[in-house]
Amino acid sequence: MFLSPLVTELVDALRILPGVGPKSAQRMALHLLDRQRAGGRRLADVLLRAMEQVRECRDCQSLTEAEVCHICASAKRDRSLLCVVENPVDVLAVESAVSYRGLYFVLKGHLSPLDGIGPRELGLPKLLARVRQGEVRELILATSSTVEGEATAHYIREALRESEVTVSRIAHGVPMGGELEFVDGNTLALALAGRKALG
Repeated sequence: MFLSPLVTELVDALRILPGVGPKSAQRMALHLLDRQRAGGRRLADVLLRAMEQVRECRDCQSLTEAEVCHICASAKRDRSLLCVVENPVDVLAVESAVSYRGLYFVLKGHLSPLDGIGPRELGLPKLLARVRQGEVRELILATSSTVEGEATAHYIREALRESEVTVSRIAHGVPMGGELEFVDGNTLALALAGRKALG
């Protein structure tokens, strides 16, 4: 199908979204233009406002329109617990899955020297300064179990070795209902290494 230059540009613009390939982008663009003009205008308006107004929280680096996000501003959160995650979507996962009532620090990625991502790019000096202020009693490392995630967790743990703060790591292993025969070797190794004694 031949698409006009502007429609082609819209398709290309939609491809920046994760998981959206050429065909999906084409379907989205044609749907908006053919059946959802009002929805497309609303999408464009909200997207533009979000790009202009959403910024990093001063305290945790998550996304917010305010200087401090609603989690950091809440008086109901336990300020002695700080969970370190890689992305804002990880905050959503923890908030929806568990009854965690502490605060967060969002790294916006993990250490990757080959990509030019070092401690400064992740805000690690800011994280370490925050922990050393004394309010945090336990730092929970919830980075991914990839090589880069593990390296990031190791870097933070080593940087806080001399502090009074307890540094813990979320468990990684076999999922509930998972069959051992379908679990990859690295996951099984982590599950065995992180085993706990039963009372």
